[in-house]
Amino acid sequence: MDIVGDRAYVELPGDKQHELPPLLVHIAPRVKRLDKVVDMAKELVESDVFAPAVFAEAEIDQERRRMDLAIQMVEQYMNLVTHWQWGDGVLEWIRQCETTFESRVDLRPFLRPDVWPHAGRTSFVNLLADKSVPTDGVVLHKAVGLRLAFRQPPPMSCCSDQFLFYLNGSVASTAYDKWAQMSPNPVSSLPPERFHFQVVAM
Repeated sequence: MDIVGDRAYVELPGDKQHELPPLLVHIAPRVKRLDKVVDMAKELVESDVFAPAVFAEAEIDQERRRMDLAIQMVEQYMNLVTHWQWGDGVLEWIRQCETTFESRVDLRPFLRPDVWPHAGRTSFVNLLADKSVPTDGVVLHKAVGLRLAFRQPPPMSCCSDQFLFYLNGSVASTAYDKWAQMSPNPVSSLPPERFHFQVVAM
């Protein structure tokens, strides 16, 4: 094991670069009906979720503020869906990488067999970060955490304003941290210069 800074890296024999499956990600949020999402956001703003004191202004200003809040909620929701889609792509990629490692005699010893499939495989998430995979603002550990917390992106109607604006990041981080703890120590990183894969935006 090669230790660089506070990270321990797996020592792979030879100097061959190993090809991993492509990482397939949906970069634009897939929402069937954006107009319905906007309508749900408007309904949330107009419901008693927001105290009447928030809109203690002239009627025209109230309408503008409601619309601004609804738009902000939609933006937060689309950001959540984008993160979830990235997390979904990363977990699927990890499953494929596990299959690749299992099928290759030279890589099989480096995949810990005492971990349930894809649980705690932070080495692969770290590899994505080490390879500087362009994510267009998506935070990988939060994306994976959201996917671990939700099998599907939660519909807008299930999201509170507090969750969209303040809580989803901490929920995602907590889920990722708990998942990461499933890796038995020592957690060994994969040397980025020894692996190659493509990122395919869909």
